[in-house]
Amino acid sequence: MRLKLISCEIFYREMCAVVARSPNCVDIEFLPYGLHTAGTDRMKERLQQAIDQVEPDKYEAVLLGYGLCNNGICGLQAGADPLIVPRAHDCITLFLGSKERYLDYFNNHPGVYYQTTGWVERGTVNGELEQSSFAATSGMNMNYEEMVAKYGEDNARYLYEQFGDLLRNYTQYTFIEMGIEPDDSHELIAREKAQARNWTFEKIRGDITLIQRLVDGPWDEDVFLTVPPGHRLVACYDDSIIASEPVSP
Repeated sequence: MRLKLISCEIFYREMCAVVARSPNCVDIEFLPYGLHTAGTDRMKERLQQAIDQVEPDKYEAVLLGYGLCNNGICGLQAGADPLIVPRAHDCITLFLGSKERYLDYFNNHPGVYYQTTGWVERGTVNGELEQSSFAATSGMNMNYEEMVAKYGEDNARYLYEQFGDLLRNYTQYTFIEMGIEPDDSHELIAREKAQARNWTFEKIRGDITLIQRLVDGPWDEDVFLTVPPGHRLVACYDDSIIASEPVSP
C-alpha cells in the first residue's frame, strides 16, 4: 500500500524507524510539537490543512500520528481517503503500546512528567507557535516582576500562585526507552532534569508495536479508528476514546 502519514514531530525517530521497515510505501509529514500548546482550535486547523492538502488518488489511506491530545483532533474530517487514527488518549499511549498500559501506569504513578528522545530533542516551543501558546497569551511566561508591572502586585501574586509554576503538581520524570535511542544521552538529560527539581526518576521500557501497526496495518477496529470520506472525528467518553460521524451537508 501507499500511505500518507501526518505525525507530531515528537515521534520523529520512532516514525522514521517503523517506516524504514514497513512493507508499505509511506510518505511522512511532520508537524511541530508546539501545536499542542497553541490551543485546540489552532491545532485542529493546522491538522485539517495538512489532511486537505493530501493529493487525491495517490494514497490508499492517511495515517494520523496523534492521540486525542486534549481534544485537539476532534472535528477533523477525512479527505478523499480514509483517515486512520490510533485509539489513544495522547502520545504516551503510543509510546507505551496500548491504551490499557497507559491507563495502568497513569493510575499508579500520579504526578509524572514523561520524557522520550522526541521530548528531549523537540519538546520546546519556539517562533510563532511560542507566541500563541497558553503561557504567552496568558502572561505565564513572564517572571514575577514583569507580572507586577503589568497586572499590579495583588493580581500578580494571585496569578503567580495559581499558574506561575505549571509543573508544581509533578514529582517524577519517567523516561520511556523505545529501543531506537542512539546512546544513553537522552536518558542522562532526563535524569539531570529530575535531579535539578529533586524529583524521582524512573526509566521504563516502551513498546513500539502500536506505532509499527499504524504504518503497517491491518487496522483492527478495537485499536484504530477508520474515518471514511464524508465523516469527521469525535471524542467518546468510553474505552473506544474516539469515533466518527457523518458530516452534515
